[in-house]
Amino acid sequence: MFVSLIFLLTAFKGTSSYAEPSLPIVTAQGIYSIEVYPLKYRLVVLMQGQKIKEYPVAVGNPSTPTPVGEYQVVYKGKDWGTAFGPRWLGLNVPWGYYGIHGTNKSYSIGQHLSHGCIRMLNSDVIELFDIIPVGTKVTIYGHVLGDPNRNPRDLAEGDVGGDVQLIQSRLKSAGYFVGVCNGKFRSDTTLALKKFQRDRHLVQNGVVTNKVYEEFGLFE
Repeated sequence: MFVSLIFLLTAFKGTSSYAEPSLPIVTAQGIYSIEVYPLKYRLVVLMQGQKIKEYPVAVGNPSTPTPVGEYQVVYKGKDWGTAFGPRWLGLNVPWGYYGIHGTNKSYSIGQHLSHGCIRMLNSDVIELFDIIPVGTKVTIYGHVLGDPNRNPRDLAEGDVGGDVQLIQSRLKSAGYFVGVCNGKFRSDTTLALKKFQRDRHLVQNGVVTNKVYEEFGLFE
């Protein structure tokens, strides 16, 4: 099983020996905020802490999960293309382009079928777009390593996400990784991981498997 989420988020922040934040934590500001619950496929709009709207959504699948953490709406756009519906609210996720948007696949709502973004029905996202200003805090709830009822996903070069950032932080605190913990699995992360695997007598393939999670104390 996973270690507790509280422990993960605490350990993830690390010490002053590396300054990169684990997640772009946002201070509460403005009268509106958004909460997303991927396991329930729900998006909730709050005004001064009180729920005023709730919408069904689609979220990322296990291989491309919706990023857990606290973010901000940093961009609002219209008509990015039929796949994104009529409106887009972009989030400041550090390892890629993620947002809340509409869809031309309404059947996906209520399922884990996106590539990490939060999909809404087109009529709903138009309504949300008109309510929410740039700068609004968005909290996405969940576990950094995904659904606690499933094994965490294997990670390899090319992957991105909070789980990648967590592994980078662990490699860095152990003295193997000297790069920026940015959630992007690139060649420097692969090299550090292979050194870690060598020293732990694991297969040196540069892939984060359950064995690697276990060595880091993240999975039992």
